[in-house]
Amino acid sequence: MNKEFGGIVKGWEVTIRKSQAAAKKRAKSIFATMSVAHVDDDDNDNDNDDIPVEVIDIEKSFPGGDHYTGQWLNNCPHGQGSYMWSDGCMYVGEWFRGQLTGKGKFSWIGGATYEGQFKDGFMDGEGMYVGSSSDVYMGKWVMNVKHGMGTIHFPSGDSYDGDWRRGLQHGQGRYTWHFGYKYSGHWKNGEMSGNGIMTWKNGNQYDGCWEAGLPKGNGTYRWPDGSSYEGVWSKDPNEQSGNYYPSTSGTENSDWDPQDVMVRLGECKACQGEKITPFPSQKTFSWSTGKTTKGSKGKSRLKRMSIDVRLNSNSGGSEADVASEISTRNSVEGKEVNEGVKSLQIDDRDKSSGIPGNITIRTPKRQGHTIHKGHKNYELMLNLQLGIRHSVGRPAPAISLELKPTAFDTNEKIWTKFPTKGSKHTPPHQSCDFKWKDYCPLVFRTLRKLFKVDPADYMLSICGSDALRELSSPGKSGSFFYLTNDDKYMIKTMKKAEVKVLKRMLPAYYSHVQAFENTLLTSFFGLHCVKLTGTTQRKVRFVIMGNLFCTEVPIHRRFDLKGSSHGRVTDKPESEIEATTTLKDLDLNFIFRLQNLWFQEFCRQVERDCDFLEQERIMDYSLLVGIHFRGNSSRGGNQDSNSVGTSPRSTSDMGLLFHPSGETVKLGINMPSRVEQTVRSFETQLIGEPTGECYDVILYFGMIDILQDYDISKKLEHKYKAFQYDPTSISAVDPRQYSKRFRDFIFKVFLDDK
Repeated sequence: MNKEFGGIVKGWEVTIRKSQAAAKKRAKSIFATMSVAHVDDDDNDNDNDDIPVEVIDIEKSFPGGDHYTGQWLNNCPHGQGSYMWSDGCMYVGEWFRGQLTGKGKFSWIGGATYEGQFKDGFMDGEGMYVGSSSDVYMGKWVMNVKHGMGTIHFPSGDSYDGDWRRGLQHGQGRYTWHFGYKYSGHWKNGEMSGNGIMTWKNGNQYDGCWEAGLPKGNGTYRWPDGSSYEGVWSKDPNEQSGNYYPSTSGTENSDWDPQDVMVRLGECKACQGEKITPFPSQKTFSWSTGKTTKGSKGKSRLKRMSIDVRLNSNSGGSEADVASEISTRNSVEGKEVNEGVKSLQIDDRDKSSGIPGNITIRTPKRQGHTIHKGHKNYELMLNLQLGIRHSVGRPAPAISLELKPTAFDTNEKIWTKFPTKGSKHTPPHQSCDFKWKDYCPLVFRTLRKLFKVDPADYMLSICGSDALRELSSPGKSGSFFYLTNDDKYMIKTMKKAEVKVLKRMLPAYYSHVQAFENTLLTSFFGLHCVKLTGTTQRKVRFVIMGNLFCTEVPIHRRFDLKGSSHGRVTDKPESEIEATTTLKDLDLNFIFRLQNLWFQEFCRQVERDCDFLEQERIMDYSLLVGIHFRGNSSRGGNQDSNSVGTSPRSTSDMGLLFHPSGETVKLGINMPSRVEQTVRSFETQLIGEPTGECYDVILYFGMIDILQDYDISKKLEHKYKAFQYDPTSISAVDPRQYSKRFRDFIFKVFLDDK
């Protein structure tokens, strides 16, 4: 490495250390005592690193008679250990933060055992269960129930090998009865249903349709001599009809009655296995009390183990059918899991339900924390609302869409004082004294008109009687986000550098959104600054944007897509992923299929928007995508012509797209579409291979984070990371290269649904 580059690296390392310290301080103060974000003052406070806690080997007895021996961390088992309950149940295996997680063996007092994988206290993954009556199941589990591919042998001598769902045979499978009958075909909820073949011990065979365990519909019954009976089958003799075809050998079975088959099949019932009670996840622990009888300090620190609780649809069977398997994982926090399959709340969603198995549907939670009186940023919220009311509510001349260059002039600094006692132009208020600044008020007033924002509704949303809600930043910028109570608008605190970028690009941005009504770029409605009076003289800058996910339907999954792979994966386990969790490129397991006209307009608009950002030297932006699963799916092929995905027609004069149903659809807003699941061959593969499993969805998408200039810090970041990683995998690259990579990726993720 030459001296020049060595100096760059050292300088960058110093910058990284400072930024990490600042980020750590911000993180600790998000919900603590911090008053505002992004102020002009430098933060030079130093924070101590978190003190690591060592794992110890321990033997611990509890007052109720339970006993634990193994590794211990932060007042609970963590690592390898065994736990004996007072009722005789025992677990030996891996633990993570007090939960049965990893490989282990659970034994019941009656002699039953389960040996395999656990997740958050549940039997979940590959495992073998041996019942007290000696039935043996080997295969997949989800949330304590057999779910996926598995094989079971019953004490009676029966056996089943195939797909399971919610503890019942469901999908493709083969069942053998101890008296010699064999069935191979489709199952539904523990019964033969669909197409299948039943073979009797004497060689007779029925090949056809089934329903509720009996032949129903078209089917053929064959004898070993070659004769056959073909027709429509039904349990009701009046619906039974068909023809008998004798064999060439001359053997006669014409006096045979098809209803005899129904009688003989009455004894062909499928077993499901013995009832498991109690489930391991129902067992309780007492970590806070007890007497330590022996302990030895561990010699090494235990790293946090990786818990991959995502369902892999490529792992076999109908495992991808489960949609809400984690909805009860939080039972370990005090919620009792009731006994039985129904209590697991695994939704009845198969491949025709429209919701993939790896999507967990929970009751939607409202984002953010309401800013009440006493909140650290309560006065700041009042200042913002007072300023907005002043800016939007004051009289103004009629707006013309043709703006003069002077409207974009940001050099002139005009501040409005807001004393608590009020003034000639401002009302009295209960907050502290502050100053307010509007950047380019005429430009943003005109932008609001372009975006069809009603001034009264705008002011009511932000400045009404309802308080704002504060969010923490999902990214690395440290910005604070506030949502209006009706979710229409998002307010973001801004760095001074971001404000400069927005002011610089504002004339071009205005021209762009005026020319292209279908632009996917973030909608900006206002840029403001609050200057707090007193000794600190802090400035807090805000931008007001449209909230892409202000929808009438719930967003089930959201993705932030850049087209880069380094660090582009969510580190949360599946049990912690909510509908509001923003996933990243390497979490994406779908491709999006838009109808032809919508797809063409989408491609054109992405090209236009990327060209604009490239010209403005912007990089590090992303496409934010929200998915609502409609609840009805298709499997490969084309959709029905009457379905929601039929071809739209476009109207260039309105900037809208029309659906045959008559509803208007703006690009990226409330767009009926299809998604197809994908599976990766390796972890760093950006786009997986299509599986053919398609789901009807409503999509919301737009381009966000469009204020990152390719400045000296990003250039240094590029040089530093390019020295350590593949330069094509990192986010910080030249705007031209970033734009090309972004487009190439997006046009592989979004496809024409011809």
